[in-house]
Amino acid sequence: MDLKAETSWRVRAVLLNVADSASIDSAVRFVRNETGKCGLWGLVNNAGRSIPIGPSEWMQVEDFRKVLDVNLFGLIELTLKLLPLLKKARGRVINVSSVMGRLVLTGGGYSVSKWAVESFSDSLRRDMRHFGVKVSVIEPGFFKTAVTNVNLIDADLRRLWEQLPMDVKETYGEKYLENYIKAQRFAMSLLCSKDISKVTHCMQHALTARHPRSRYAAGWDARLIWLPISYLPSFMADFIVCALFPVPKEDGTACLNQVNVTNP
Repeated sequence: MDLKAETSWRVRAVLLNVADSASIDSAVRFVRNETGKCGLWGLVNNAGRSIPIGPSEWMQVEDFRKVLDVNLFGLIELTLKLLPLLKKARGRVINVSSVMGRLVLTGGGYSVSKWAVESFSDSLRRDMRHFGVKVSVIEPGFFKTAVTNVNLIDADLRRLWEQLPMDVKETYGEKYLENYIKAQRFAMSLLCSKDISKVTHCMQHALTARHPRSRYAAGWDARLIWLPISYLPSFMADFIVCALFPVPKEDGTACLNQVNVTNP
């Protein structure tokens, strides 16, 4: 009722858990009943989760799976099941990826899922062009949402740290966790924008423009920092990204350099 009061009586809402196939099937039936013979004009896949993020060595396979189930597999399943309706209307698919789908900043399943969303979107765009269905990707920078909630990120980083074996902790050093958290907090406070309309304007254009773009960069940091870095040679991008995070106690790069010098 609150949603209708804020928007329009024409709005229809349905609860959807993209990580549950039964929930997806229920939502597809709802959409089919609402759209009838007209088909579906637009699908915006925006559901996502970020945590756990952090050094990949700190995680288990299940930590990756939790993120992939929402960010990737749920997106793919919902899209495939709605494709018949989208083809009927010659509609639009808009997948919300991230700048981290172009440039990896941390370990964990988030960047893995967003790179896969980029790939899925590219293949789907080329397949569906023959049927008049247009597919766009939105690559937001950092915005103040639940995905970038520093308190949630901090708590999960501490959880990951506490479950590490002692020998692994020793390779990072006792101060590494706190320094990593400080780096995350500093980056979020500096980069996160409160203006979510920069993302929703991209969605609107992708849904309504006669010629929607294949990709949209949302946010000043996406346009001026992260996407330009993604085009740099790997050694240059590595240097910049690694400078954002603390160095583990056992830094193997010094040993590697020594080997290269003594063994030409």
